[in-house]
Amino acid sequence: MRILGLCGSLRGGSLNAAVVRSAGELAVAPREVVVDPGLGRLPFFDADVERSALPGVVAELRSAVGAADGLLIVTPEYAHGTSGVLKNALEWLVGGGEVDGKPVALASASPAATGGDRARAWLAETLAVMGARVIPRELRIPRATLKIADGRITDEPTRAALARLLDDLADAAAEARAAGGSLAC
Repeated sequence: MRILGLCGSLRGGSLNAAVVRSAGELAVAPREVVVDPGLGRLPFFDADVERSALPGVVAELRSAVGAADGLLIVTPEYAHGTSGVLKNALEWLVGGGEVDGKPVALASASPAATGGDRARAWLAETLAVMGARVIPRELRIPRATLKIADGRITDEPTRAALARLLDDLADAAAEARAAGGSLAC
C-alpha cells in the first residue's frame, strides 16, 4: 500500500516536513509512505498552460497522486489558511481528476496553540470540492516546537497519534480498493 506524503511548507526546518518524514519512519510493510520531493518545484498554475502543454513536473505529480492508494497532506497555517505552495499544487490537480475518490488524511503542526486548525479546515473543504475522500481522523500538533526536534517527531504520544492516522488512512484506502475504486493497487 502506497501513501503519498505532501508537505505544504518549503522551509528547511519545517515542522510540517518533520511530520511527513516521521510518517515515513512509522510506515510498516506492506505500507510505505513516499514523500513528494517538494511542491516548490511546480510552476504557478495557469489554465492556458494546462490546456496547451502540461509541464513535466505537473505530470509527475499527477502520476504520483494517481498511483498512490492514499494521500497524507501536512499543512502549515498562514493567515488562517494553507500555504500558497499547497494551494498551487491543488490547483494543478483539479483538472487531472487524480484526487477524485482518493482517501486523504490531513495533519498540521504549528508552534501556536491552535495547531493549524484553520488550515486543515480550509484544506478539507477544498479537497471535498475536488472529490477527495477526507478521512474523519486528523492530526493537529499544537506547540509543535516542543514535540519535534532534529526534523522528526520526538513526542511519543504524537508519534502514536500519527501512527493511528496512518492506520485509518490505510483502512480507508483498502475499503476504496475493495469497493472497486479507481485507486492504484
